[in-house]
Amino acid sequence: MGLLSGKTALITGAARGIGKAIALKFAEEGANIAFTDLAVNEETEAEIAAKGVKAKSYASNAADFAQTEEVVKQVKEEFGSIDILVNNAGITKDGLMLRMTEQQWDAVIAVNLKSAFNFIHACIPVMMRQRGGSIINMASVVGVHGNAGQANYAASKAGLIALAKSIAQEMGPKGIRANAIAPGFIETAMTAQLSDEIREEWKKKIPLRRGGQVEDIANTAVYLASDLSSYVSGQVIQVDGGMNM
Repeated sequence: MGLLSGKTALITGAARGIGKAIALKFAEEGANIAFTDLAVNEETEAEIAAKGVKAKSYASNAADFAQTEEVVKQVKEEFGSIDILVNNAGITKDGLMLRMTEQQWDAVIAVNLKSAFNFIHACIPVMMRQRGGSIINMASVVGVHGNAGQANYAASKAGLIALAKSIAQEMGPKGIRANAIAPGFIETAMTAQLSDEIREEWKKKIPLRRGGQVEDIANTAVYLASDLSSYVSGQVIQVDGGMNM
């Protein structure tokens, strides 16, 4: 029996990267997985299903309120419950404030922050009827201490932290927990595009002197999704090798 046996997890932006790692780790722990991305991803769906659980990919623009309501309705009908929600969908459109366009600001806030509102708003009634649930917002250490050239991204991630804390207070009496994970420098396809010089500068700031792996984030998500953290709510767990203490 896995830590998440019998539970259904809904994960946004899970076709690749950290979201996919979380989906696979949840599946290994016995959770059935519904996941969204801009397009249906049958390859990732098959990988998850190979773990012996039910898996289904949904095409959805997480920033679209009406689409989100429809997807959550479909997931509830298909899986019967939604026990875990991971708000992982995210993009970056970096730039210094003087040169940042309104479009860059709006796009990042919509995909990173509004999408979490959309999915929480749609899933809360389901979780209330079940008298329980775990909501996990994928934030960032940048949302804790800011970052030059990423005002839009940092603001969206800080918003995810405050959103989790607010939902924890609102929904705690209904048995629903909400927390945030703040990853630091994680080895992904996105960070692999950085120059060796920038990567080495990053690592010098990290006490463990290395980047993290997507599995490090996935393991933390399993903890927050499972009953191991049944008395943990409204918290931000920084998974950053000690970079931001």
